[in-house]
Amino acid sequence: MEHSRGDAPAQDRLSPGDVAQIRDTAQSLHENVERVIVGKSDVVRFALVALLCEGHILLEDIPGIGKTTLAKSIARSLGCEFHRIQFTPDLMPADITGIHYYDQAAGEFKFRAGPLFSQVVLADEINRATPRTQSALLEAMEERQITVEGETSQLPRPFLVLATQNPIELEGTFPLPEAQLDRFLLRLRLGYPDEQGEDDILARFETGDPLASLQAVVTGEELTRLTAALRHLHVDPSVRRYVVRLVRATREEPAFELGASPRASLALFRAARAYAAVNGRDYVLPDDVKEVAPLVLAHRLILSTQARLRGRDAEDVLREVMEAVPVPVEG
Repeated sequence: MEHSRGDAPAQDRLSPGDVAQIRDTAQSLHENVERVIVGKSDVVRFALVALLCEGHILLEDIPGIGKTTLAKSIARSLGCEFHRIQFTPDLMPADITGIHYYDQAAGEFKFRAGPLFSQVVLADEINRATPRTQSALLEAMEERQITVEGETSQLPRPFLVLATQNPIELEGTFPLPEAQLDRFLLRLRLGYPDEQGEDDILARFETGDPLASLQAVVTGEELTRLTAALRHLHVDPSVRRYVVRLVRATREEPAFELGASPRASLALFRAARAYAAVNGRDYVLPDDVKEVAPLVLAHRLILSTQARLRGRDAEDVLREVMEAVPVPVEG
């Protein structure tokens, strides 16, 4: 689908050099991650969209699919400080945020930073921690800051949370509340590889672990600069209104007890812009919005009781909503 690029002032547009750099950086990251992750090109591409938005990613799938491996591959591809937190029922908020302790030698209280004071945080099996510990992530994910005993500290930039969870094995887990889910820009699922892909995995890991030798291909400073530059990528007013209409349609759909929030509108807008840039364009098409909408919106929607009893899921209902919203066309 073609669409008008509009006539926004040139100074408000992303420069051709920045467009090329975003595209080339995304390509380098994509190739680097695919040295480890086999046959999941689309998932890797969408993960890069989240990185360029400095948005958090929720990787949800059954065990053994490669969620943690994907998260580690992304982290190692970025020249950023990285911490992995294994979420368990006995994990306390102070275990991830940090604590104040009394230093006898100095005769004063000092702050020992927790693993959240990092640029890339892998929250492995996030739904195994108690709600109290999960809530400790809320301020960090939204405000990029942490408050401990009334003292607020800013987190480094970029700050990215890559969280994994298993939606099948629910015993001993604590489902993420809606407020927490709303902080994730995208929810991604890997799914089983096909036969050739699974054979490629065996061959690739036969003599070693490619993750161990993975090198960074972009620095945190460069990622932050590209994220800021992305804000100048042109979005035609008709495409912007299309984003608004899609989100508002979820609030009017009877099958949803809770539609998408204005935060979801912003997330969809940012993700569509990043998806366009990753594909080497300095303007957004309605098709960009349609590509990222299921990944941005589905985990933020709550089905009504009647819809759940009928065996429907949020993705199917969202697909119907998207089909009913008119797509803007050129002219």
